[in-house]
Amino acid sequence: MRQGVLATIALAGALALAGCNDTTRQTSVRPELRPEKRVAARPPSETQPSAASNALTRYYRKVQADLLAQGLLRTDGGGVDTPYDAETLIRNFERLAFYDEYERGRGLMSARNTPGHLRRWTEPVRLTVEFGASVPPKQRRADRMMIEDYAGRLSRITGHPINASSNGNFHVLVLGEDDRPAAMSRIRQLVPNINSTSMGVIRNIPRSIHCLVVAFSDADNDHVYRRAIAIVRAEHPDLLRRSCVHEELAQGLGLANDSPLARPSIFNDDDEFALLTTHDEKLLKMLYDPRLSPGMTPEQARPIFSARARALAGGPS
Repeated sequence: MRQGVLATIALAGALALAGCNDTTRQTSVRPELRPEKRVAARPPSETQPSAASNALTRYYRKVQADLLAQGLLRTDGGGVDTPYDAETLIRNFERLAFYDEYERGRGLMSARNTPGHLRRWTEPVRLTVEFGASVPPKQRRADRMMIEDYAGRLSRITGHPINASSNGNFHVLVLGEDDRPAAMSRIRQLVPNINSTSMGVIRNIPRSIHCLVVAFSDADNDHVYRRAIAIVRAEHPDLLRRSCVHEELAQGLGLANDSPLARPSIFNDDDEFALLTTHDEKLLKMLYDPRLSPGMTPEQARPIFSARARALAGGPS
């Protein structure tokens, strides 16, 4: 977990938390959704934000200002001061793609230092953006454009279809603190059998976690993502909110871990970079290399992603 910025929770298996397998596994994560009211269906609220929401707004403005004053939250994608080579890409890819940030089935407990299997999407990612009733129209318009533009960029980077859709399987929920009760109902509509551990994390997101993503895999294949839900706090100032979108959408594609060695990268808890970097783009290209398959172990995949890293870094493949 990045202190004060982001958290990523991968829910592998039909309904599971932190990359964990739910022991019930009774349903696919592709339920037939009934026509239903989306979080954004109501018009923006005419009421004033609650004291709790206002307090979060002030807190996150100060967080962003403090980080910027330290030269953090960079938006330049990396430069001459952040060199990396093929071996760096190989090391970081293995750490980010094959290890979990959180212990499987244990909520926000840090994961043990053991590798797993490659996880990613195989079907097209259909991105739907929804807003809580407290989010004003101007912010909705700007955020929708920003999120959909970024999804197009991710599609170009990975070569995987990622498009805006009204019938989404990757839902981005931009929510104020006052929207949380309605969001709980909406999440249950999206994943009817979501387990109590998962809901508990979403319901009680600590202030130190600015946003998160939950990714659900197929009931028949723990390593193939079929649905994801990203939650972004509406109280964030613009750059922090954009930073949340950049990391959570990218991590929801399969780079679910963070590493202190990843640089220049958003997959790092040091807050140096706010937005996807050139290094991160290469990692996403490696993740969606067609020669790789979901379920591969690091040993099986290493010759392939190592060769791709060397090619992307300009060396022999």
